[in-house]
Amino acid sequence: MMSSTSMEARLAGHTDLAGFRSEARQLLAHQVPPDEVQWQLEEPADAYVAPQSPQSSRPRNVARAATAIVPASFTRLCEFVVLHRDPERFSLLYRLLWRLVHEPGLRNDPGDADMLQAQHMAHAVRRDIHKMKANLRMRSLRDADGEDVQVGCYEPAHHVVEAVAPWLAKRLPAPRWAVFTPERSVRCEGGRLLFGPGVPGAELPRHDAGDADWLACHERVFAAHHA
Repeated sequence: MMSSTSMEARLAGHTDLAGFRSEARQLLAHQVPPDEVQWQLEEPADAYVAPQSPQSSRPRNVARAATAIVPASFTRLCEFVVLHRDPERFSLLYRLLWRLVHEPGLRNDPGDADMLQAQHMAHAVRRDIHKMKANLRMRSLRDADGEDVQVGCYEPAHHVVEAVAPWLAKRLPAPRWAVFTPERSVRCEGGRLLFGPGVPGAELPRHDAGDADWLACHERVFAAHHA
């Protein structure tokens, strides 16, 4: 939340779209120009809290009149751009939002540099999501209790784990599975998703690793947490 003396906008993690929208509405309401804003990303205190979960502490009474004129296509664009790895993505999105409000002609300018950059970033994220869906390989094993579980690992280029996980929950036939990536891991138990900390790339099991290596990875990430 912005204060009268600070131009910092704080977000709860790398993919906090809800937080960005809330902060952007407040910034617009107070007419804070883009070059006066510093976007700060803060890791959640609990590694097992999904970063896109709504934050109950965020204010809900900010006027939305300014953002009401923003085209729906920009709202959809934001959903992909926030998943990009570029550290300046939130600055770019707020600059575009500010310009859409103050420069109505922007939406009809296909050659605008800021809009082209955002569209390029969104395309890269969409491609990364598609690649993870297409290339993720799962293997079946039994855990320490003799229960069936599918496991896999992947190294995406962007912050796409939270975007792909619901698709996997519908697609994978196994009721229990886990996917590990360097940034975030995700487990599914009977359709319920739980996000956890990532596994450094050097420690990710290879697909042909033994069951013991996969089970050890699962234990390190999820055994201490009960969904």
